[in-house]
Amino acid sequence: MTPPWLVTLLSRAAWGSFYLLGGITLLGALGVVLTRNLFHSALCLAVALLGVAGLYLYLAAEFLAVAQVLIYVGAILTLLVFGVMLTARIADPTVPALNRLAWAAALVAGGIGWVFWRAVAATPGLPARPSVVVSLETLGRGLVTTYVLPFEVLSLILIGALVGAICIARRPS
Repeated sequence: MTPPWLVTLLSRAAWGSFYLLGGITLLGALGVVLTRNLFHSALCLAVALLGVAGLYLYLAAEFLAVAQVLIYVGAILTLLVFGVMLTARIADPTVPALNRLAWAAALVAGGIGWVFWRAVAATPGLPARPSVVVSLETLGRGLVTTYVLPFEVLSLILIGALVGAICIARRPS
């Protein structure tokens, strides 16, 4: 039998690690939004995405955590950093960091946040166990058979975005 003090200590450590990962994710997301330098914003996005991967690990979803790191931190963020580096006027101090509609964007974001807050508050607690357990093999087979077309379309969209970023960033000769 486990002593009660150890159970209490482990419970507090679990809550602490959850809030630490949530704080890291939140600080990274705030850095993405508030940083004026676009490259620093991309680095803050990496911190936020790694925090989300840590939260997936906390929830015992190892596959999602690995997919988060490989796909978002590895591939998407690399694509974004290359797009930022190919931008011609990234260090130009005359380019404004904020636009005229920043207050409207903040108002819309606050409204959406309030709607999400109300939705979460009205939602009953989650079940203790997942209702359907899907094996990793079934998930893998689904990704390479049933859902292969959406993944291929997504890769074409990302390649198109990269080519578009290169065409926009290229200086006219």
